Amino acid sequence: MEFAIQNYKDTRSGFGEGLLEAGRRNPKVTALCADLIGSLKMNAFVKEFPERFFQTGIAEANMIGIAAGLANGGFVPFAGSFAGFITGRVYDQIRMVVAYSNKNVKIAASHAGVTLGEDGATHQILEDIGLMKTLPNMTVIVPCDFNQTKAATIAAAEYEGPVYLRFGRPAVPNFTPADEKFVIGKAQMMQEGTDVTIFACGHLVWKSIEAAAQLKEAGISAEVINIHTIKPLDEDAVLKSVAKTRCVVTAEEHQRNGGLGDSIAQLLAMKNPTPIEMVAVDDVFGQSGKPEELLSFYHLDTPDIVAAAKRAVARKK
Repeated sequence: MEFAIQNYKDTRSGFGEGLLEAGRRNPKVTALCADLIGSLKMNAFVKEFPERFFQTGIAEANMIGIAAGLANGGFVPFAGSFAGFITGRVYDQIRMVVAYSNKNVKIAASHAGVTLGEDGATHQILEDIGLMKTLPNMTVIVPCDFNQTKAATIAAAEYEGPVYLRFGRPAVPNFTPADEKFVIGKAQMMQEGTDVTIFACGHLVWKSIEAAAQLKEAGISAEVINIHTIKPLDEDAVLKSVAKTRCVVTAEEHQRNGGLGDSIAQLLAMKNPTPIEMVAVDDVFGQSGKPEELLSFYHLDTPDIVAAAKRAVARKK
């Protein structure tokens, strides 16, 4: 399958459009926000369904409690805030009243990772995937572009159970088909290859496609798979690809500890020990800067994926 950039859009706008569409499809879909309507692109939903929107102010813990109560009443609540605020700040509430109770609450987390940019380390959470995936009952989704974030939001609304949906701030390549159905827990083959598998999520999926093109010029055939659902992990897709290529690169905008690479490594250690290289933030905090500059600084860019793939292939040999 070949992918080309259609345009550049922020994934948070994909969430906003997906939320509006989900609200039109299901009158039980509701939305809550911690004083960040514009940042999460919830404006259209608020305008069309004001009776189904709840502004909680800067009180994320209270917002999660209200969302759990709405779920008890049969509603499908989307609780939205910055990823750093809606995970680290309210982890106990999510653990107890959403995950432990298995409530049908959707946690909409925007402005994740270093591509948040100039707001710096305090806002650039890089630990949220790890926090959320370790919670029993929690589904963790990290879509790759605008179209997929919209589709993932609609799919989350139709899914029964807690969901953590992670997306971002900057305008990034929008390259997946607008009409493509999003299947929770099903990995997406982006490009087939034979020498190395690159498993990626979020903003680094397009970077991985770019890396595969450069690797091809170097005589290396890279398979690129979008692991948009970190949990539940599509184990069959991972193992099938690795059985063919026999070496792996993981690429994510998250700490090396606790993220996508961690999940892939755990699976391979148990089922098929394989050389693996991880492109991720290496146990440090973020800092203020432009998104592309930060991706380069933290070695999360296309050249870093290319280099990791070459290391993985060399280890296989």
